[in-house]
Amino acid sequence: MTSPVSCQADTLIASAKMTLTTQGQALSGLAQRIDSSFSTAVDMILNCRGRTIICGMGKSGIVGKKIAATLASTGTPSFFMHPGEAFHGDLGMVQADDVLILISYSGETEEVIRLLPSLKDFGNSSIAIVGNPASTLGQHCDCVLDIAIDRETCPNNLAPTTSTTMTIAMGDALAVALMQCRDFQPKDFARFHPGGSLGRKLLTRVRDLMHKDNLPFCSPSSSLQEAIAVMTQGRKGVVLVKEDGRLVGIFTDGDLRRAMLKDAAGLLTKTVADVMTPNPKTISQDTMIVEAEERMLRDKITLLVAVDEHQNVTGLLEIYDR
Repeated sequence: MTSPVSCQADTLIASAKMTLTTQGQALSGLAQRIDSSFSTAVDMILNCRGRTIICGMGKSGIVGKKIAATLASTGTPSFFMHPGEAFHGDLGMVQADDVLILISYSGETEEVIRLLPSLKDFGNSSIAIVGNPASTLGQHCDCVLDIAIDRETCPNNLAPTTSTTMTIAMGDALAVALMQCRDFQPKDFARFHPGGSLGRKLLTRVRDLMHKDNLPFCSPSSSLQEAIAVMTQGRKGVVLVKEDGRLVGIFTDGDLRRAMLKDAAGLLTKTVADVMTPNPKTISQDTMIVEAEERMLRDKITLLVAVDEHQNVTGLLEIYDR
């Protein structure tokens, strides 16, 4: 049994920088080599009437599972098929209209190569993601995406490192291009992610989170003392000012502090109209919560007044209401 090995911090940091720099340079080089083969691959997937099936062995298979998951969640029906299992029955999942993405950096992975005759017999179109376009896989697929690198980041040039980075980046590039072709929008993304915080955020509208009970209202002629009492009772640090059923202003604890600094002595003789902020920012109760949050962050505010289609106040939305 070998004894534990330790490294100096500066050595570890230098190693990390080298790895990330090397992979960054490889990605930059890959971007420069993108050609019409990429658009051909996108068209093949876009016009596919079936599913996009990803197939790869070992590390390529692990990356392939991620690519399949990304495609499936962004509007491209897709799943991963293990090449070994495919050769022992899972080929039954393949339909004539499916397109296959076959991943093998060497282009000579036996389990993947053995599928080619069956796929040809089925009539399926195929896309190869390889590091050697002249390989067996590259020569027998309908489209080839070249992800060749000078060497792996692995110091022994053995462990798939940079090559898997190139593969996953190519998969992401395909997914993004397909999203753009399909005009895939956040609402579409939400349909495939209904669970968890992301799904709730993308599917939730202002009306689902706004405070709508016991809203704090007063009139412009209310005394400041009355308004403060309403603000305290409402526990939102705000009072909505209405006149003739119409929202005319908002009075916040910030307005109160500014009024005290300006004229503390005469504060209690003032009315709400003297210190309120007129024409407060409002938002439709049907607005998606993502858009509402973006607006509050952009305008540097923490609260919006929600209104219906007739501009009637229906609630209050705070930036942390999630």
